[in-house]
Amino acid sequence: MNRIARPRLTAIAVATALASAILAAAPAVHAEGTDLSDPAAVTLLADYSCGSVSGSDNVIAARLSPALTGSLNNYLTAYRVSCARAIINAVQSRGLSHRAAVIAVTTSIVETTLRNVPGGDLDSVGLFQQRDSWGSFDQRMDPTWSTNAFLNQMLKVSNWQTMPVGDVCQAVQISAYPTRYQAQAQDAEQIVDAVLADTTTGDEPVAGNWDAGNGSPAGNVGVFRPSTGQFHLRMDDGSLKILDWGQAGDIPVSANWDGAGPDNIGVFRPSTGQFHLRMDDGSLKILDWGQAGDLPVAGNWDAGNGAPAGNIGVFRPSTGQFHLRMDDGSLKILDWGQAGDIPVSGNWDGAGPDNIGVFRPSTGQFHLRMDDGSLKILDWGQAGDLPVSANFDGGNGAPAGNIGIWRPSTGQFHLRNDDGSLTVLDWGQPR
Repeated sequence: MNRIARPRLTAIAVATALASAILAAAPAVHAEGTDLSDPAAVTLLADYSCGSVSGSDNVIAARLSPALTGSLNNYLTAYRVSCARAIINAVQSRGLSHRAAVIAVTTSIVETTLRNVPGGDLDSVGLFQQRDSWGSFDQRMDPTWSTNAFLNQMLKVSNWQTMPVGDVCQAVQISAYPTRYQAQAQDAEQIVDAVLADTTTGDEPVAGNWDAGNGSPAGNVGVFRPSTGQFHLRMDDGSLKILDWGQAGDIPVSANWDGAGPDNIGVFRPSTGQFHLRMDDGSLKILDWGQAGDLPVAGNWDAGNGAPAGNIGVFRPSTGQFHLRMDDGSLKILDWGQAGDIPVSGNWDGAGPDNIGVFRPSTGQFHLRMDDGSLKILDWGQAGDLPVSANFDGGNGAPAGNIGIWRPSTGQFHLRNDDGSLTVLDWGQPR
């Protein structure tokens, strides 16, 4: 070997080693070939599960599929919703924002149309078509692992929170077709909002003073059962009261709509953006307020005892805002909370109008807004719990509202009393 060739070959070897090291440390470049972004594409191997497919997934798919404008228009199936749910759950478990979920779901829509595919281009597999350099086959086929691997790379994009969704997807995936992502972002947001607002998978908790209004001041608990369209309310003596109200897909609410007597029930219907409220005489009152993706809330926003009737509102996860309806029909907007939070309301101060708050599943904390706008944080509950609020102690004797959670895995309410003690009540069907 001559002296000229030796350094050239050495340089080539060094360059090759350096390139290998860089490729090992960086996410694999996504190779495009088989077009899995086509929802009608057929693969030789069966898709892997993203988790159990629920009746809720069927409801969301049926409602959203014709409304989508991208590639999933009329192709959104319950299975695809279950895969979106798995992605969103992984995002929420890390305490990341609504935007992070939209970015991840957008990416999976383009890569596989929300399918957990065991094959694809070259060695690409899974929801995000991740190549061998990302992890083992089993890891990449695990929806939680693959989503977290995607999120790890997304978080390295310095301005992922402000740049266009499609640009963030491309920065992670390095696709040969960079413009495909942004076109699916709007549909991804609709899917994320629908999953976050979903309440059709089983019993949903509700709390209020069902017995006698001012004469029986303590609040109690209940559940709304979407499968039957019934409220199962627990009375003060532990007995059951069943009321037929609502349907699958509705979200329960409760407040004193009439302004006297016991609290009333109602539902928010995301498909129409309407509240269907049950009055004391059993009649129906419909109010247009909110939109798909909003989460309902109810309380006495106007003046407490001076204006005793309860009113409605929504929490909008995409903006972190409460849109409250006042007695005269006007709108009051309050910035409180973030995507992934679940709204609550109650008279935290013990006087004046009701206040708002959120339960943050990622931390198991309630973030309550006091009358002066200050923040009060209470640790109560854990991821997967659903919040409730009412005056569980006794009304006029202890007028401040209390918080609590319903634990779907056990069908139990864990209620916090004024002194911080715990009351556990078995009510509802575990999921």
